[in-house]
Amino acid sequence: MELHFYTKQGCPLCDKGYEIVKEIANEYSLSVKIHDIYENDKWLEAYQLMIPVVQLEAVELDYGMLSKQKISMEIDNVTK
Repeated sequence: MELHFYTKQGCPLCDKGYEIVKEIANEYSLSVKIHDIYENDKWLEAYQLMIPVVQLEAVELDYGMLSKQKISMEIDNVTK
């Protein structure tokens, strides 16, 4: 399974969030796919005010100030 991380360049909140996502990916043996929202108009429209955004299996796990605890709990719910 793959975590999808929606971000943009020059976003300090995204940089901090990515560190959290990498930790979680390692703990759950998941890969991380990074998406720059400026590469796709749909992503830009959907996430420009929310980034960073983390998804698994098309389920939004968390956004903005990411919480490792919340993302982990959501992954557990999605993978039950």
